[in-house]
Amino acid sequence: MTLRLHDLDLRGFASDNYAGIHPEVLDAIAAANQGHQIAYGEDAYTSRLQEVFREHFGEQAQAFPVFNGTGANVVGLQSMLPRWGAVVCTATAHVHTDEAGAPEKVGGIKLLPVATPDGKLTPELIDREAWGWGDEHRAQPLVVSITQTTELGTAYTVDEVRAIADHVHGLGMTLHMDGARISNAAATLGVPLRAFTTDAGVDVLSFGGTKNGLLYGEAVVVLEPSASEGLHYLRKLNMQLSSKMRFVSAQLIALLTDDLYLRSARHANAMAARLRSALEAGIADGSIAGVGFSQETQANGVFATLPAGVADRLREHFRFYDWDASRNEVRWMCSFDTTEQDIDAFVAALRSELAAV
Repeated sequence: MTLRLHDLDLRGFASDNYAGIHPEVLDAIAAANQGHQIAYGEDAYTSRLQEVFREHFGEQAQAFPVFNGTGANVVGLQSMLPRWGAVVCTATAHVHTDEAGAPEKVGGIKLLPVATPDGKLTPELIDREAWGWGDEHRAQPLVVSITQTTELGTAYTVDEVRAIADHVHGLGMTLHMDGARISNAAATLGVPLRAFTTDAGVDVLSFGGTKNGLLYGEAVVVLEPSASEGLHYLRKLNMQLSSKMRFVSAQLIALLTDDLYLRSARHANAMAARLRSALEAGIADGSIAGVGFSQETQANGVFATLPAGVADRLREHFRFYDWDASRNEVRWMCSFDTTEQDIDAFVAALRSELAAV
């Protein structure tokens, strides 16, 4: 019996998590679903996954599949810190704003957030919280965490990541990257994954898959072995050790094979660019009024401001989120299965609502 409870015509721009499973990933799950395999990661798929990650990130890379991004961030950061350690991050970082306090409450990690205009840290901004070493009254800033692409849809260049890594390492700290949308960054930058991770000085990476077509699953990837310890124990301790790990690993293998991660991310980015271009064209010819952009569109997200009331009316047809309701700022996200027709229908609906203002 086939059970379907949702309307297949319902489309939205709230999150790339709303999309289903990429067909190639679904095929990989089905292929792995035959016979018996040893549980808890001693399976053929998790073994092959190590080879795949080494192909993309270098021979020193070691991957630890986990269930989700919050788990990857908490486990990865825990492995980089002593009990007295703290993490410098942006004020908009997912670890700070969207993980329900998990780094603090589950990981026991003090976060030191820094306000930024575009979601990106710089050496100068890091220095606002990177101080106080040896002061027993202050949590010791020992790790910097950056997000690629950022929560504001912007992307760090290779040189920007390298400058941060050099600065952080010079201070005796290590660098963590939350790569929930790392594939979108690779598509934007047009360089291999290792160019802005391993080769740029990132020590530990949270590699994201769910936002790019996986059913579930991410991975903590250790790029510098000296920067992390205890992951074999921390993953289980934090309830992130999957018994049937072959199904997480098979998905990640599929994502990193035949450039699926890039194909999907390039499409999502292209749809965001199409949305922005359509709105900019309307603004230029006067057919769209009252729309502004609050961030550059560098990946698969568009951040915009709308006249009061328009967002609520538009949401009756397309789901999306307010980003900063105090200034009528919204976020529109595209995914691997967003279509040109989705974009065109959304722009038409927005144009209609603006005309009613």
